[in-house]
Amino acid sequence: MSALSDEEQLDSLKSFTKKYGSAIISGILIALIAFFGWQYWQKKTLAENQMNTAKVQQLMDEARATQGDAFTALSATADKIVKEAPDSAQAIQTQLLMAKLAYDKADYASAEKALKKVENSKVDDDGLMQIVKLRLAYAQLAQKKFDDAIKNLALVKDPAFKATADEALGDVYVAKNDIENAKKAYQSAWDQLVERKQERQILQIKLESVGILVDDPEIERPLIETAAEETE
Repeated sequence: MSALSDEEQLDSLKSFTKKYGSAIISGILIALIAFFGWQYWQKKTLAENQMNTAKVQQLMDEARATQGDAFTALSATADKIVKEAPDSAQAIQTQLLMAKLAYDKADYASAEKALKKVENSKVDDDGLMQIVKLRLAYAQLAQKKFDDAIKNLALVKDPAFKATADEALGDVYVAKNDIENAKKAYQSAWDQLVERKQERQILQIKLESVGILVDDPEIERPLIETAAEETE
């Protein structure tokens, strides 16, 4: 069967309109506009995300290539990304990178400042926001801003990050010389890791440093066969 010509299609549409009324046609048109509008929004969002990701990648490449003070050299570019898309994952990634650059040169105040630029982001990625809170707490701990660090760690509630937050909380209490609360925080972190059948030797050492001895967790490890065993 051959396709209808433009004139035949127009006649069919006129007949349909006459039979079912303009209200139905209007509804169809509204639905079509909504559909194509949604497609446009999706494509626009995808293009913006790809562009922002490219900017972050470029920033990372420049950070690796920059000799000397990469933080100062890239600050303006990083701030521009945040200004253009403040609630994007890319904006957060940018400031996490800037915080690391600052932290690596022991400039903890600049690391804190970078993370504060995105600490109230409305990005739909809880994991990224939990990481921001953790990094921010460590930057504050390094500056002896103990109360600020404790406040940020209290906001880390995702089970995937809670053990890490409790360990960091123990570090804060040790720095405050509050050993009793340090014990509680470290023990909480350890209990969660044992429940998840994970181990963290550094945490075990920290527990011992505050007077708590814990047994090695019973974790199944894959057997590693040596080359000699394989040939037997």
